[in-house]
Amino acid sequence: MSFSRRAVLAAFATLSLAAFPAWSQSDWPNRPIKIINPFPAGGGTDTFARPLAAQLTKQLGQTVIIENIGGAGGTLGAGRAAKEAPDGYTFFMGATHHTIAETLYTKLPYSLTRDFAPISVAAFVPNVVVMHPKHDFKSLGEMVAYAKANPGRLNYGSAGNGTTHHMAGELFKQQTGINLTHVPYKGAGPLMQDLLAGQVDMAFDGMGTSAVQIKAGKLKPLAVTSAQRSSVIPDVPTATEAGVQGFQVTTWYALWGIRGTPQPILDRMYAEMAKALQTPELKDIWAAQGAAFGGMPPKEFEALVASEIARWGRVVKEAGVKIDN
Repeated sequence: MSFSRRAVLAAFATLSLAAFPAWSQSDWPNRPIKIINPFPAGGGTDTFARPLAAQLTKQLGQTVIIENIGGAGGTLGAGRAAKEAPDGYTFFMGATHHTIAETLYTKLPYSLTRDFAPISVAAFVPNVVVMHPKHDFKSLGEMVAYAKANPGRLNYGSAGNGTTHHMAGELFKQQTGINLTHVPYKGAGPLMQDLLAGQVDMAFDGMGTSAVQIKAGKLKPLAVTSAQRSSVIPDVPTATEAGVQGFQVTTWYALWGIRGTPQPILDRMYAEMAKALQTPELKDIWAAQGAAFGGMPPKEFEALVASEIARWGRVVKEAGVKIDN
């Protein structure tokens, strides 16, 4: 074989190898896509993950399913997701909780920044301080005064150790100097069941799971934890207005790809997600939950994740909370 012929064949082989990934990626998706939700069904993540999956199904022409893998404050499902093949058919719907876990857990089976590729935030949701109606507190100030006079008498439930619900309570304790007993659950769904039954006194819950119960009169809202009042419950003051200056906690839910997923697929999923968030169907659902839309580009989302890890790391350190898993 002459040198020129070998060179031509080598060049052809190189072009063929380069073209194959492009062909396979342009064919994406050609089978169902899975989004792992690391919390049980019925929680705040589900509130946004399922409508988003339904809209993506319409846009992509392939079924997008939600797989719930709850436990360990969302870290069990995250660990499972991190082990999935980076082929563009598995994604991860995490939340603020996972930035907290980075410094809270001593032995995480994954790294949020190493094992996942940021796509975008789906929703920003203010938290709300809610109590079971058996308590007759008329304001956040009354609750704080009672807690100071009766240390440890009140408890608060969370969706699990290390979740936003949990650490919002720790931050609230730090800023008010009160003592509340933490009661962790395996997700927002089980927490809500016991909160409605009066088994726990209160929660720093996401608006996504509490809004319906507040409107039904089954939970008493004392304050929202956003900078402004919520359009869903406009008569409820912010925590700052209620006397706890600067207490702001927002839960966000976001989509990641598995690190190593081909960039064209990640780019396509971001574009489809941004498009989905502009549809009337999702706008109505988000508005009903008092949620603000995400859709920020991946680089901005990556910066948000870094800032949240740093912020909650300071809260974890001051609270002296560590979880061995």
